[in-house]
Amino acid sequence: MRRASLALVCCAAFAPALSAQGFQLTIENIMRGPQLVGTSPSDVRFSPDGRTLYFRWRSPGVDTLDQDYRVPVAGGAPERLPRHAVDTIPMGDGVWSPDRTREVVTLKGDLYLVDTKGVTRRLTATTARESNPSWSADGRTVYFTREDNAFALSLDRSWLDQLTDIRRGPAPKKPAADSGQKKFLDDQQKQLFDFIRRQVAAERLAADTDTTGRKPWYLAEGQSVAGIAVSPDGRFASVGVRVRGTGQNTVMPVWVTQSGYVTTESGRVKVGDSEGRARAALVELATGKVTWVDSTAGIKGGARDVETMDISPNSRHALFRVTSDDFKDLWLVVVDLPSLAERVVMHRHDDAWVGETGFLGQGAYVGWLSDGETVYYGSEETGYAHLYTVSAAGGAAKALTSGDWEVQDVTLSPDRKTFLLSTDEGDWGQRHLWALPVNGGARVQLTTAPGQQDVTVSPDGKTIAVLHSTQTHPPELYVQDARAGAPARKLTESTTPEWRSYAWTEPGLIEVTASDGARIPARLYRPAGPANHAAVIFVHGAGYLQDVAKGWSFYYREQMFHQFLAAHGYAVLELDYRGSAGHGRAWRAAIYRHMGGRDLDDQVDGARWLVKNLDVDSARIGIYGGSYGGFMTLMAMFTRPGVFAAGAALRPVTDWAAYNDGYTGRILNRPQDDSVAYQQSSPIYFAAGLAGHLLICHGLVDSNVHFEDTARLTQRLIELGKENWSVAFYPVESHGFVRADSWTDEYRRIYRLFDETIGQGR
Repeated sequence: MRRASLALVCCAAFAPALSAQGFQLTIENIMRGPQLVGTSPSDVRFSPDGRTLYFRWRSPGVDTLDQDYRVPVAGGAPERLPRHAVDTIPMGDGVWSPDRTREVVTLKGDLYLVDTKGVTRRLTATTARESNPSWSADGRTVYFTREDNAFALSLDRSWLDQLTDIRRGPAPKKPAADSGQKKFLDDQQKQLFDFIRRQVAAERLAADTDTTGRKPWYLAEGQSVAGIAVSPDGRFASVGVRVRGTGQNTVMPVWVTQSGYVTTESGRVKVGDSEGRARAALVELATGKVTWVDSTAGIKGGARDVETMDISPNSRHALFRVTSDDFKDLWLVVVDLPSLAERVVMHRHDDAWVGETGFLGQGAYVGWLSDGETVYYGSEETGYAHLYTVSAAGGAAKALTSGDWEVQDVTLSPDRKTFLLSTDEGDWGQRHLWALPVNGGARVQLTTAPGQQDVTVSPDGKTIAVLHSTQTHPPELYVQDARAGAPARKLTESTTPEWRSYAWTEPGLIEVTASDGARIPARLYRPAGPANHAAVIFVHGAGYLQDVAKGWSFYYREQMFHQFLAAHGYAVLELDYRGSAGHGRAWRAAIYRHMGGRDLDDQVDGARWLVKNLDVDSARIGIYGGSYGGFMTLMAMFTRPGVFAAGAALRPVTDWAAYNDGYTGRILNRPQDDSVAYQQSSPIYFAAGLAGHLLICHGLVDSNVHFEDTARLTQRLIELGKENWSVAFYPVESHGFVRADSWTDEYRRIYRLFDETIGQGR
């Protein structure tokens, strides 16, 4: 730790083990991950009759890989299903018929039809993949996509009809018409000889092989089909087209291979380079006529993406979402069918970036009500993500929810009469399900257990399956009636007896007052034994992510490590710093043009809070995190001298000009347009400020934050003559580590860093 080094040799585990009822609280045990904790249920589905729940699971002590399970809603033990069993069909993605008596399901690339009595009928068995099923308005035809085209399968007649004729490659060129002397000879031959006349007629007949009358659509070079939606009346299809960009793709070496030779993989482009874009078109199915939807309905400026949303249930309108090239504007555009008249029914502008796309902002939900004349969508118009409706004819929007809380997700009930809202109303630390009539009115809270809830609704809408979690217990599957106050019955226990044998401490949720007066949500682990007057701040990744909540964390290994640190006398603080999700538009956009600014100030304010409130020695505070958290650690170590004595930056972004376009371009604009934002936000420019002890850990095959980031920073630190830093690289790991031995090695190093610099081993 005293001089720069390339750390390759595995550190020894030297921290004392703590035990409770036989469980050893060691880094090796913690980093076993699912093998220790267990694997929670996922991909929850109801059977068509609503009597059985299907889900993926790993029964503790039984399975080595996730398996397919089912359990009766009425009660009973979960039953493991054999691999590829026909009874796993409900595990596929399905859509219900208009009368809700049948469901067409996509499973492993084929289509199945299942009715509410459990009768299954296989519709396709092909080597091609069928996807994106939907129903005709009368429920007699199933539409689906196969490769690049839409098909219709008549269930009554077992008749298959290809609805679109989309082809890749250039359209064939017609031969130039003869003229002059050649035309004279051609006409003469047909005039003189019956043989020639019959030959020409036969050639024309052979060429006319299209019995539908539809014109083929030839995609231009670099274009590919992204998705197809067929109108319920079968007259139009809305087609999403992806246009390949012209930017230079990154190249990533793969070092450990079966062949023994280093190979390479092609990756993404860097921010500001040509990434490609989305376009959309409407196809008149009877003729094959293609009309591009390029958002000419009063939209000014360059449109980056035109995405097809859906065609209305009454087949009278198609809905498209349009985003501007600079991410600051978003429109919802309705196109009338069959007239193709366009109008903007919603426009949002944000001086930072619009959050309604569901990326770096809430509000991805958008769709049609059952009348086919009303669009619902999410918007941060009031500063928080809420639910709105607007007429397809345009006009004023109607707000259905409001308040200093967020509607995080929206679905419609099976009968399409009720919105089912996932919100943090009343408590930013919890997420519950609420029911709201589609025309507005009083909301009814359907789940009440403290913590986080992810809900699946039965086909008849009368029952809900809930994946419920708390801070100290991962998600388990519960079932309850879909009404207020209904009791929930637990169906699974996923944790291992070994993990349950330890008395895991529930950390406290607090609010830290920042230097600008804001109250920062935080999770605090107090020392479990005698305090050593040292503290560690953990910085969550992704930037836009909510980590501080009353449910199970994505960072569950890290949180067990925090319990380990607390057991050795450390205080540990986690913050939902500025830029985090779940706290409104102003909170998420506070990092615009300066990452490592206000968000880093929040970490510094957290350190000061620890000194003031927990008797922490101001010279004995460490910081660590991965991805965005690794970036923040570097900025802390480079730009806040004296605040943090040690930091561990895991898979860090060191230069935002090397990251991707969709994320970075929103927050910092593009480097060629806003170089100041990149220079004040990229740690590599501030490496000369390193004063404390720094550890950097990075996977060599990280396809998200490339190892190039760490390699470039390493060279910069060498040229600056910096000391007290080291790098550990992991040859077979990507952005999220998989192997338990890699996790263990990484966190041994992190603990050693803190123990030798701010802990009792100094």
